[in-house]
Amino acid sequence: MNHTLGVYTAVLHDRSLPEALDVIKDLGLNAAEINAGGFLPPVHIPQIDDIVSSETAAQEYLGVFEEKGVALAGLNVNGNPLHPNPVIGDRQAGDLRRAIRAAAALGQKRVVTMSGLPGGEPGATRPNWVVNAWNSGALDVLDYQWAVAVDFWKEIAQLAEEHDVKVAIEMHPQNLVFNPPTLLRLIEQVGTDHVGAEMDPSHLFWQMMDPIAAIDHLGDRVFHAAAKDVRINENAKIYGVLDERFRRLSPDEDRLNLGGDEWANEWPKDSAWDFVALGQGHDTQFWTDFLRALYRVDPDMACNIEHEDTAFGPIEGLQAAAEVLLAAEKNL
Repeated sequence: MNHTLGVYTAVLHDRSLPEALDVIKDLGLNAAEINAGGFLPPVHIPQIDDIVSSETAAQEYLGVFEEKGVALAGLNVNGNPLHPNPVIGDRQAGDLRRAIRAAAALGQKRVVTMSGLPGGEPGATRPNWVVNAWNSGALDVLDYQWAVAVDFWKEIAQLAEEHDVKVAIEMHPQNLVFNPPTLLRLIEQVGTDHVGAEMDPSHLFWQMMDPIAAIDHLGDRVFHAAAKDVRINENAKIYGVLDERFRRLSPDEDRLNLGGDEWANEWPKDSAWDFVALGQGHDTQFWTDFLRALYRVDPDMACNIEHEDTAFGPIEGLQAAAEVLLAAEKNL
């Protein structure tokens, strides 16, 4: 295999790092992207503070990857660093800063995150995502949010430049940056070459975008990639892709904390669309074309599987995804 194809290891947080790397190796893949904070704790890099401050700790950590024959291919700190509640926003912004410093200490050039989303006005306590700015009040909200975001991202871009790291933003709905135009707007207003895209096609699929056209449009602003699929269901004809029929989980149910007092909700059972393992939404030919488009931008770009298909267990889903991704690589 000539390219860096791996797994984002959050789905393997029930295993130790060496055990997770064994899974990746057994799949025939060669790289791991490690969660370093944000929405999720740094399970596979718990010594991240030591890594920032100690070359010995950094080398010991890298030694685990060398021993297993799996490369470290990026740190991931997806979260909302612009959340207006400082209990959430300040902590997750701090995680991003720390991840940039840790990446530099580990010789890594990529940190994956989200742009974040502020509240709609000063004093807000919850983020406010403007889906369709048809009225002047929505543009007022966006003007305020962009001012907040640009100030923050100027600081982050400077930190990334100082550490020779590039920050790859996942274009994710419920963030200020959720498509190519908003990504380019952030880059232009910040004035940086150290912020670009993590090309995760899944969120583009359900917004009815073409990920390959998006890659060609963004060009060398694409820094990193995720292999994650989506299936649009028949119910989309009725509910549309902005389906909001989520159920709030109670404290006595198994639920994921997203910071502070915010929790992930239960997905609609008859959903308009679902995250699925590679091949369950788009065939091997698409993923071949996807990899080809990535390598037009950067022949050395890493592409890591992110598994969130609830129809499969972690290992079963990774096996299905790896089979498709490796077949796509072979097609090249």
